[in-house]
Amino acid sequence: MPVRAWYALVASVIISVISIHSCSSDRELAKPTSLSELDILPHLKELSSDEYFGRMPFGPGDQKTVDYLINQCKELQLQPGNNGSYVQSVPMIEITSTSEDDIVINTAKGKKAYSFGKDYVIHSQKAVDNIVVDNAEMVFCGYGIVDEKLGWNDFAKADIKDKIAVVLVNDPGYGGEDSTFFKGDIMTYYGRWTYKYEEADRQGAKGLIIIHETSSAGYPWFVVESSWTGPQLGLEKESIANGADIKGWMHLDMAKDLFANCDLDLSQLIKSARKPGFEAVQMNASMSTTLSNQYKRDQSDNVIATIRGKNNPEEYILFSAHWDHIGIGKPVNGDSIYNGALDNASGTATLLAIAQNYVRQGIQPDRSVAFLWVTAEEQGLLGSEYYALNPTIPINDIVANINIDGCNPNGEMKDFQIIGIGHSEMDNIVAEELETQGRYVLPDQEPEKGYFFRSDHFNFAKVGIPALFGEGGYDHVDHGIEYGKKKKSEYTANNYHAPSDEYDPESWDMSGVVQDAQLFYNVGWRLSNSQEWPQWLPTSEFKRQDQLID
Repeated sequence: MPVRAWYALVASVIISVISIHSCSSDRELAKPTSLSELDILPHLKELSSDEYFGRMPFGPGDQKTVDYLINQCKELQLQPGNNGSYVQSVPMIEITSTSEDDIVINTAKGKKAYSFGKDYVIHSQKAVDNIVVDNAEMVFCGYGIVDEKLGWNDFAKADIKDKIAVVLVNDPGYGGEDSTFFKGDIMTYYGRWTYKYEEADRQGAKGLIIIHETSSAGYPWFVVESSWTGPQLGLEKESIANGADIKGWMHLDMAKDLFANCDLDLSQLIKSARKPGFEAVQMNASMSTTLSNQYKRDQSDNVIATIRGKNNPEEYILFSAHWDHIGIGKPVNGDSIYNGALDNASGTATLLAIAQNYVRQGIQPDRSVAFLWVTAEEQGLLGSEYYALNPTIPINDIVANINIDGCNPNGEMKDFQIIGIGHSEMDNIVAEELETQGRYVLPDQEPEKGYFFRSDHFNFAKVGIPALFGEGGYDHVDHGIEYGKKKKSEYTANNYHAPSDEYDPESWDMSGVVQDAQLFYNVGWRLSNSQEWPQWLPTSEFKRQDQLID
């Protein structure tokens, strides 16, 4: 071999070795750092303390919470995410409706009064001083659903203008044997109270009352009481002049009594409402009540910070968590502060810890990363809705959303539950990252409760951004599935939207929170350092706008 050729061969080998070593080093450096309890717990304890008064937007803990988040972002030297500012102001209206008297319903059997709180809760989304309902006719409108493609109209042949529509919670598929009929036990958006409110407005109803049933709703009556009494927030656009005057819920026991007084068989009507061709039923009853409203226009804030990407800075991974809870409410055992430790101080703190670990990583990611803490999730996903309609980052530049709403406080799990599994390629990415933790994907274990529509990722999905929402919590490493189910059921029954949702060092096992936090970070770190663009699956109703263009 000629000397020159020999040197060339040696040089090429040396270059190859250096290249391989360099790539290996880069891969080693690119591995995500490990989160710890100390990254999360101080933030969780701080934000769920009584000093934040339950973090209600417009409440005494609003600005304190926003200031805390801003200060943490500044300490981490994260970049402001909104034209030099860490905040995006969300204009809202707060309406506090007071029931001046009980609902009185007149039937053929006479008049009967029902008690606010015990039997029903109602409020108004209208910025008017007084609401008067005077002998408004009542109509049973099944599930309150209209879908032209399905040929389904629960308001068919019933002019409900200036009338009170009474509807069932959830949708006709729930509890049936056909998994293709309204997706069976998987709640569709038609099952959510938000849809039913929207449809009542479109139909010109005077009011809408949803019949509550715990298994169909996914939460007990106490949650309705705590969530729908006191100040209610809406985006400014929602205070519409032509919407329903009153909206709310009635207890199942009240519904049974009312329908019996109307000589109507509620159980038979429910069966009829689940079949195609159902027509609304005049109840031969009229309702009277009054509300007085106090309202104010103000703003709360989304908080957003970013890390600029090195190679593809125009592409973003969007992490989100809601910082709010429901503030001060009905006292329970002498406690009136609804701290929201799990919901969602845990997610807020986890997102801060993830941002901290991006900084601790010491490597600029290929793509940019945005950390978004949104307001007013508990009031109907308002902060994320406003952001989705007024994004600080172009929607088509957002690769994916990773939403964190409640982290598992019951210890390490073998599983991770993906809420809304089957919508996008995010499922595969999560499954691969779970393998590194020795865990497996668990489909939504309570699809009938509609969790996919109950957190902020839903607003991002609606505008075309593939989203991840989920948590561990069923298959406990040491105690198995029954233990995990029991813990989840206990939280829903006793702590969800209750003052008892507090951090308790005796009962909380933070290893589960850390485990999920690590997964969210791993997924985000992978996407922020790759060319992967998760796509919607053909079976999903969600699509990117550019996918809709033929």
